[in-house]
Amino acid sequence: MPRSTQQLHPFREPVATRPAATVLLLRDATAAGGAGGIEVLMTRRSDKASFAPGAYVFPGGGIDALDAAPDTHAAADRRPTQSDLHLTQAIAAIRESFEELGVLLARHADGPRQGQMADAQDIAAIDRHQPFVAQCTARGLRLAADGVFLLAHWITDRDLPRRFDVPFLVARMPEGQEPVADETEQFEPVWVRPADALARHEAGQFFMIYPTIRTLQRLAKFDATQAVLDAVAHEQPLWVSCPRAGLLGGTEARYMEDEMPFGELALVCPDGQIVHPLDWQTERPVPLLRNVMRLTAPNPGVMTGPGTNSYLVGDPATGFIAIDPGPADAEHLDKLWRAAGGDIRMIVCTHSHPDHSPGAAPLQALCVQAGRAAPPILGLPSAPTARAASAFTPDRALQNNELLALMGKAPEGKITHTLQVIHTPGHAANHVCLLLREDGLLFSGDHILNGSTTVIDPPDGNMADYLDSLDRLDALCAEHSVEFILPAHGHVLGGPINGARSAIAKLKAHRLAREAKVLAAMQALPDGSMEDWVQHAYDDVPPRMWPVAQRSLLAHVERIRSQQPGNN
Repeated sequence: MPRSTQQLHPFREPVATRPAATVLLLRDATAAGGAGGIEVLMTRRSDKASFAPGAYVFPGGGIDALDAAPDTHAAADRRPTQSDLHLTQAIAAIRESFEELGVLLARHADGPRQGQMADAQDIAAIDRHQPFVAQCTARGLRLAADGVFLLAHWITDRDLPRRFDVPFLVARMPEGQEPVADETEQFEPVWVRPADALARHEAGQFFMIYPTIRTLQRLAKFDATQAVLDAVAHEQPLWVSCPRAGLLGGTEARYMEDEMPFGELALVCPDGQIVHPLDWQTERPVPLLRNVMRLTAPNPGVMTGPGTNSYLVGDPATGFIAIDPGPADAEHLDKLWRAAGGDIRMIVCTHSHPDHSPGAAPLQALCVQAGRAAPPILGLPSAPTARAASAFTPDRALQNNELLALMGKAPEGKITHTLQVIHTPGHAANHVCLLLREDGLLFSGDHILNGSTTVIDPPDGNMADYLDSLDRLDALCAEHSVEFILPAHGHVLGGPINGARSAIAKLKAHRLAREAKVLAAMQALPDGSMEDWVQHAYDDVPPRMWPVAQRSLLAHVERIRSQQPGNN
C-alpha cells in the first residue's frame, strides 16, 4: 500500500453507507406480446426525491429493523440455502415493491388457494401505509422470499453525500398483477426491455443512474426470465461493485472494478475525489503519487496502445529514476527531463524493445549537456535471440533482486525510494520488472499490460518463461502486499479488492485458456499450418490481428511440444 505521505490528496472519510434493497421484477417479453427476451419493471422517482430525483429505477428502498425481526422471518418462505441476511434483504424488497408499486410477492399458506400467489383482491385489502407483514399474515399470506434471488451487490461511490449498500435482487413478476405507483415516491411504472431502456437513455428520454445502466447492460444478455434465475441460483451475486469516478474530457465518468481506469482511480484518489484526468495525452506528466509521475510517449498504435509509459520515481529531495524513456523522441525526452527538474540519477530500461530503450542514451546526453553527472543506463543486455531493432547494451547490467535506492532529506525528514529488480523473461529474454518497495507498486514493463495481453514472440520470447515469471511476480506481490501494477501501456491496474494478484491470476488463466484452444486446434488439424491453427485458436480475435497473434501461437505451440514430446 502506498505511503500516506505520498498520496496526492489528503485523506477524506467517505460518508457511511445505509442498507437498502431493490428488486428487478422480470417477465418474458414474448408472453407480453413483445419482441422476445425479457422485460423489467421500472418506475420514475419523484422529482423532489433527495436521491436520484426523476430517475427511472427498480422498486426498492431502505431496510427496516422490522425486516430482520424473527417474527418477520417466520412469516416468509425461504430456500434452504438462503442466509438470514439474504432473507432480510428479500423481505425488504418485497415490502418496498408493494408499498411503491402495489406488487405483492406472497402466496396463500393454506385453504383452497394454498400455494397460489396473491391476486388483486388480496392487494386491495392491504393498506400500503400500515404494517405490511402483519396484514399479510392476517390474510393467510406468506412472503414468497424463496422466489427472490441475489443478482448483484452495489455500493454507492465514495464521493456522494448519500451512500447506500444495496443488493440488487431479481424475482419473477406474479401473473395477473398490475403495478400501480404510489404517486408519492414513484410514478409511471413501465415494462421495458433492457436494450430499449438503454437506447432511450442514450437518446435523453429515459434518465437513469449509473448502477441501473450497468445492471441493464448485463441483464440485456439474457433471453428469458428463467435464464436469469438459473444464473443466480448459487446464492452469490454475479458482480459486486463500488464504482470510482474520474474526469474524461473534463466530464465525470464512472467505472466498475473490471474496467481499465478503475485501478488508477483507486491509486490516485483512494477516497473518491473526482479530480484525476483519464484522458491520454503526451504534453505533460500525469502525477500518480507525490513520488511517481507518468509521461506517455507520442507513439500510439496497435502494439503500443495509447503509447509507451515512461515513469519518474522520486522527488526533488532525492532526484529521480527514469523507467523506460521510450523511443528516441526528442520532445518526449525533453519533457521527461524537465519533469524531473533535470535531476535524473538513473535510467532503467525494462527491456530492449524499440519503444522502450532507444530514448535512454539521448536522455542521458540531456543530463550531461545541462552540466550534471551522466545517469547510468541500467537494464539487462539484449540476448542473441533479440531482433536487430532490439539491440541494447546498458552501462551496467542489473542483477536479479538488486536494489536501486534514492535517498534524500525533505522537510519532514529522511526519505527513500527503493526499486527492487526482478528478472522476468518471457516477453523478452532481458525483461525486468521493478518493485517500489516503500509503496508496494509493481512497474511491470510489457510483462503485464492494461487492455491487452502481452505478445510472446519466439525466439526471444518464451511462453514457459513468461508463465513462470508471472508466478514469480505473484509470489512477490503476496510477500510485499502489492495492490497496484503500473504497466508500460495503459492505466494502472489493481486496487484494494481486485489487486495486483487478481490481475496476475486473470492474466495467467487467460493464457492457459488460450493454450487449451491452441492444443485443441493442433489435435483437430494435426497436419495444419500456423495459419490454420490461428484461425481456430484465435477465432475471438479480429482477423487483422492474426499475424500478431501467430507469434504468441508459436510460443504456445513450443510450450505444448516441450511438455508433451511428440505432440506435433
